[in-house]
Amino acid sequence: MSNAHVNTISGSSKLIEGSGRAIILLPKGTKFIIDDALYSTKSQRNLLSFKDIRLNGYRIETMNEKNVEYLYITNVEYLYVTNVECGKKYILERLPAFSSGLYYAHISAIESYVTTNQNSTCALKVNKL
Repeated sequence: MSNAHVNTISGSSKLIEGSGRAIILLPKGTKFIIDDALYSTKSQRNLLSFKDIRLNGYRIETMNEKNVEYLYITNVEYLYVTNVECGKKYILERLPAFSSGLYYAHISAIESYVTTNQNSTCALKVNKL
């Protein structure tokens, strides 16, 4: 899916330069792995869908504190005490909302380097019993 056109409010634009796996680190250390992320050097912002959050095993909820809305990214750890399941919820991230309703956070990309199109030979030895 390289060099794909994307329709925006201002019209069609050639924004997408590639796609693949992305690893995103939020301010308090919560890590998201997104297998089908889209890549664009022209983009100054990233969108993270609720689906991506849930696929990484986290839950989401909104809270209002002093007239400011926040999106909480949570995780629940379950314990079993005498055959009874008990869960404890942890708030991992607290993201404030803009007046537009979008939540925001400063994220860090985890850099990784991959070598591709490299010719190599793999030898496999099978021992017969």
